Amino acid sequence: MMWARHLLSVAILPFTVAVVVPVWLVGRDGVPLAPGSGAPEWALQAAGAGLLVIGLVFFASSLRRFVTEGHGTLAPWDPPVQLVVRGPYRYVRNPMISGVICVLFGESLLLRSLPHAEWALVFLVLNLIYIPLLEEPMLQRRFGAAYDEYCRHVPRMLPRLRPWESGS
Repeated sequence: MMWARHLLSVAILPFTVAVVVPVWLVGRDGVPLAPGSGAPEWALQAAGAGLLVIGLVFFASSLRRFVTEGHGTLAPWDPPVQLVVRGPYRYVRNPMISGVICVLFGESLLLRSLPHAEWALVFLVLNLIYIPLLEEPMLQRRFGAAYDEYCRHVPRMLPRLRPWESGS
């Protein structure tokens, strides 16, 4: 039943943030789903598509690591039981959140939508508050010195350029 746990956590959390809310914003604000009208708008949309792809790759790769190495889900109520420090976690401590943020900003550029950019900023700020105040203390209690060592080498939200190599 692990797949059902993952499906539920993805449906509740990132799907709501990256699909349900943006679709609602399109309808609420009448955001046109059309190509831009010139080279500058096309460039914005291409950058948005690139960010969206990067975000999806980061998210999917992180989720796979949670399943195969962490033996848990992305949901706070069903977290991994093993500390995951490989794959995208060698570059950034929160690649799932970084991925979702890339998706949100990618959507805002792709749609050329200020409300979508505002939603991306709100989500970013919420995570900049939530992660250090609630999530990281829980991880520190659960994983102790190994998590402290990891935090000393890997940044919270903006990926480092070279992957961190753990001592273990």
